[in-house]
Amino acid sequence: MEGMARKVALKTQDPQVPIILILRSELSVSSTRQRAPEQAPKKPSHTPKKGAGASKMRSPPAPRMPAGQGPGARREGAGRPSWGRACVGETMATLRRLREVPRHLLVCEKSNFGHDKSRHRHLVETHYHNYRVSFLIPECGILSKELKNLVMETGPYYFVKNLPLHELITHEFINTFVKKGSCCALTYNTNIDEDNTAALLPNGKLILSLDKDTYEETGLQGHPSRYSGRKIMKFVVSIDLMDLSCNLDSKKYKRISWSFKEKKPLKFDFLLAWHHTGAEESAMMSYFSSYRIQEHQPKIAVSTMTDLQCPVLQSSELGGKPEVACGAWELLDWLGAVFSDVELNNEPNNFISTYCCPQPSTVVAKAYLCTITGFILPEKICLLLEQLCRYFDEPKLAPWVTLSVQGFADSPVSWREKEHGFRKGGEHLYNFVIFNNQDYWLQMAVGANDDCPP
Repeated sequence: MEGMARKVALKTQDPQVPIILILRSELSVSSTRQRAPEQAPKKPSHTPKKGAGASKMRSPPAPRMPAGQGPGARREGAGRPSWGRACVGETMATLRRLREVPRHLLVCEKSNFGHDKSRHRHLVETHYHNYRVSFLIPECGILSKELKNLVMETGPYYFVKNLPLHELITHEFINTFVKKGSCCALTYNTNIDEDNTAALLPNGKLILSLDKDTYEETGLQGHPSRYSGRKIMKFVVSIDLMDLSCNLDSKKYKRISWSFKEKKPLKFDFLLAWHHTGAEESAMMSYFSSYRIQEHQPKIAVSTMTDLQCPVLQSSELGGKPEVACGAWELLDWLGAVFSDVELNNEPNNFISTYCCPQPSTVVAKAYLCTITGFILPEKICLLLEQLCRYFDEPKLAPWVTLSVQGFADSPVSWREKEHGFRKGGEHLYNFVIFNNQDYWLQMAVGANDDCPP
């Protein structure tokens, strides 16, 4: 919808942690995008296009120094007051301090589940490696049977010890798991910024993040990691297993297989999850029976909170409205406090937290919080989101519910195949606020110098 307001604001939650907030306020999800890297910002590319399609805009350039200031500038007006130079000096010092602390990019947008161009399902399906899922339902004391069944049927995941990487590129594995249903894998107990890591995506892509020595020993083709810095120490390799399986006699397949088996055998501890409708859940246990494999069920924690102070929200006010409704970023702060079981009363004798519920607010008699922790497939989250949308099919006291999803901090990718880094913060998460009129807010956050969420 053309003409609707777009707002880009900078909010500092803490003097040491800058947060860049981008609000998207179009039902057609036309967007304004902005990166927040640690290094110097790039030059702006093009102005956003009007219309319902998504538009992009790079970060604005750094503030220009006044004429006569800066390196190489001609000095004029000797003896004049130096307040201009002092002001510029303070600005540059502030920018330097900002580069030294972690930055967090929060993108907020609103739409409707019934809208033709709603991206809710696509964004859930392309966030592959999910560690924790939480949903909060105000004015609810007991979970419905449908939601309870979905939570209990989240499905098992598996831990395989010292699994050779070449096992993931065999013809049998690709045909049994990759081509049928949804299969995800992620190396366990590896640090993305220090160790070799690997991840298998449901689309059949095998992503490797390798240090320089390992990369050179494998002889595979890749590209430098965007987090390497001036001295390139990490490389990213992407292997399309679907393409490989089409011709097992090709030189490419033989070279990769030889590299993983003989030239540079790599072994990792893996988390694996697989879902295929109608298939036996024990298929993966049987397939990897020659290795040390364990089946795990997600950990489920539920709680009912009483007299919970909740922010007042209006689906049409994504950025909030003074004395009328709270904004998207205020809600996300509040959710973090609720999930962490922080007291929100801000009493004088509370030395742990001074945080309180944003205003305006209301008190709900009961609120139901459920948290699922494990290795959770996107398909399971899609089912949960659909069921929460149907929660309002019958009249409810709750004006909204939330669904929050956190990804693994050391996953090589965040959304789709976008490279993910850790450095000063490995966050990549999203949150849905589902309103009773089927409008929704979607909040996506990444840390350090990741790309802007899609």
